[in-house]
Amino acid sequence: MPQKKRTTLRELAESIGVHSSTVSRVMNPETRHLISHEVVEQVLKAARQQNFSPNRIAATLRTKRSRIIGVVLPDIANPVFPPILRGIEDELAKKGFIPLIANAEGGKERQRFVIDQMAGRQVDGLILATAGRKDPILEHCLEEGLPVVIVNRSEGSGRASCVVSDNRLAMLLAVTHLVELGHTSIAHVAGPSDLSTGYERRLGFLDAIKAQGLKKAPSQVVESKAYSREEGRAACDALLERQSGITAIVAANDLLALGCYDAIRARGLRCPEDISVVGHNDMPLMDSVAPPMTTVHIPLYEMGVRAATLMLDSLEDSTASKINIVLRPELVVRESTIAR
Repeated sequence: MPQKKRTTLRELAESIGVHSSTVSRVMNPETRHLISHEVVEQVLKAARQQNFSPNRIAATLRTKRSRIIGVVLPDIANPVFPPILRGIEDELAKKGFIPLIANAEGGKERQRFVIDQMAGRQVDGLILATAGRKDPILEHCLEEGLPVVIVNRSEGSGRASCVVSDNRLAMLLAVTHLVELGHTSIAHVAGPSDLSTGYERRLGFLDAIKAQGLKKAPSQVVESKAYSREEGRAACDALLERQSGITAIVAANDLLALGCYDAIRARGLRCPEDISVVGHNDMPLMDSVAPPMTTVHIPLYEMGVRAATLMLDSLEDSTASKINIVLRPELVVRESTIAR
């Protein structure tokens, strides 16, 4: 079957009796407001009927902008990321940009490969959810001249804007909740310390224990190797082997907390009757697990929106100061924590 001939911008303009520059302005969300509503509706209707779409390759060559933002994730299967991505996509769409999303699970070499591929496709900037505390990948991005915004995690150099949640406040909320329920033997399944989320939440937990007047013990914190349910179970098993009498566990994220559920159940214990568990992030469906999880809610959608806004701002003014946005978490109490 012969391929249908593509309608050009000039042909579309001639078919409705307007100048080609008018069509060009209508097809660009940033300049559409310059054209009257009636003409905009006329052009868009004709574009749909004639199966017209702008030639983005030509536009990229002309404007030096692809209107594509690369978004690099550490684990695309992690339920934390869809709300963040939705926020990024919705905000970018307001300015006529779209995200190009890639999974970079597998270490720094994989991340560098993904970023090089995106750079080769002329992305205008990168939103990274993969940053470590001391991250050579950020250095590589900056050497390539790519605008970078970091989301969900932070990187210690301050060379890129970032959007994060207040990890220390989150731990204080969780520990205070458990203390108010009468718990005094509280442990922590920590995230990997090479990530800001794992490092800061661990420090926040220890600070909260001290603030509540509880004794700190070296055995009350076990670091997981990754943010996964499997590693959460392994860390919780190690924790319960090391220390007896634990009545509550604060996990560094919800996947780790689900692993704690598994470890507790495998020992013939019950959550929350024997051990209360608090998660972190409030991933989708945490209200539907058994028991529904008490967790620290992070405004994930807003996090995505703010990251996209920072990226768009940096494209407008590359000399602007780097900004660190810290969003406030909230504790959501469900059924995985009870009074002692």
